[in-house]
Amino acid sequence: MRTATVMPVLFIGHGSPMNAIEDNAYHRSWRALGQRLPRPRAVLCVSAHWETRGVYVTGADAPETIHDFYGFPAALFQVRYPAPGDPALARRMVGLSQEFHLHVDPGRGLDHGAWSVLRAMYPEADVPVLQLSLDVRLSGPEHYRLAAVLAPLREEGVLILASGNIVHNLALFRFHSHEQLAWAWRFRTEVNALIEQRDHAALCHYENLGPDAALAIPTPEHYLPLLYALALQREGEPVETFNDEVISALSMTSLAIGLDS
Repeated sequence: MRTATVMPVLFIGHGSPMNAIEDNAYHRSWRALGQRLPRPRAVLCVSAHWETRGVYVTGADAPETIHDFYGFPAALFQVRYPAPGDPALARRMVGLSQEFHLHVDPGRGLDHGAWSVLRAMYPEADVPVLQLSLDVRLSGPEHYRLAAVLAPLREEGVLILASGNIVHNLALFRFHSHEQLAWAWRFRTEVNALIEQRDHAALCHYENLGPDAALAIPTPEHYLPLLYALALQREGEPVETFNDEVISALSMTSLAIGLDS
């Protein structure tokens, strides 16, 4: 099914799960974003919080809300995001790639990397949502190539939403002081410059970006969703940056690719 509108692509720095329920600047920015976007047929979310061996896409009719965290207020665990799934779209995705074999997971729900953002963007939970997993066996360039095969979905009304954080080191996060750490600021700034230069090859080989990279990306799952968004950028498409803040050892930098101003 093709539409007249090519859907934008998003990378969202999702940060704390509390952003799902707090009336803060991040939640408000996601709500405003949902109002600016063309109405999607469905949302495909690539979240930092679903890692697998192999590539999987959710195929449930009614995916459950997964509370994949601990130590937060009871109100957060009470949140339900009852968006429908789209099993037909999941089956369609299986045929997109010959290099990467996609599997349908009929039981997997939506983790907070997806619903914490979507709860603000589409509070009625009336847009079907699927998730694509991160295959832990793939390198940065392989994730980028996999993401590129999703390109036809943009013309089929599917909003691709990558959800993670470019800088994400909770071991070094200073919970009692949100002052940005120098190395986190430097790495965020370097990555922003490479995005502006469209040097996607350098961003795929993130481990070669210098000593700050090892601190910013101690494990890759929060960074890798960025590559899924960048791989879908078309020639000449603008990139709008927002929430471009560093909080201690975490960056909230977010991108909207191909979104009309």
